Amino acid sequence: MELIPTLGLRGGRCLREWGGDGEVGSCYELGPEELYERFSGLGARSLNVIDQDGVRDGAPAHRAVIEELARRGRLKLQVGGGLNARATLERTLSAGAARAVIGHLAVSDPDLVAGWLKRFGPSAIVVAFDVRFDAAGLPRIAVRGSDVASPVILWDAVARFVRAGLRHVLCTDIECEARAQGPNLELLIEAVRRFPALEWQASGGIRDAADLWALANGGATAAISTRALLGCASHAADLAPFLRAG
Repeated sequence: MELIPTLGLRGGRCLREWGGDGEVGSCYELGPEELYERFSGLGARSLNVIDQDGVRDGAPAHRAVIEELARRGRLKLQVGGGLNARATLERTLSAGAARAVIGHLAVSDPDLVAGWLKRFGPSAIVVAFDVRFDAAGLPRIAVRGSDVASPVILWDAVARFVRAGLRHVLCTDIECEARAQGPNLELLIEAVRRFPALEWQASGGIRDAADLWALANGGATAAISTRALLGCASHAADLAPFLRAG
């Protein structure tokens, strides 16, 4: 399993954290290029870049930043935020992103996203699902900024895209992300049981090497967490199995 840090961009600054509703908690003093170098120096192989202005406005706002990060060439970028049109997706991939992350559009226009999977190939697209649990304990897809889960159950949404060739899924338990008290292992284990051929990226609440080992043992292909990387940087040996050194 690979540990992938996230770089959240808003107004040209890097978000330190944001809650389950997408609200900004704080920002790093370091800029995107400096954090890229720090992540690379700590042994990261990939970087998850989310244009939060793009999420809010429906169109990417940090293309120049992403192009600069891609030119550095040491980290494989997967980029999301405002990728709502084919031309925008194509520009993101041509700018150097290894994968494009598609979020709310996978719920609002699944046929379009299924077509992109067939057009660009499953290795180029990560479908990202934010999840809230209903009163019956079912994982339902939620759009960031909404306190109400949609009627769409995670398993049904994933099955639809599997038929279109889906390979990479980024799944975030919003409540775990907000609480930062550990990942939802039960959700991951059930996801892997239902769809063992997919490469599951786990997100939400991941704190340290113990959480990473738990996710790895549960079948995750990647763990999305800046907190784990920076918070455990002084204990590099604990993280080595999930970074280049591993």
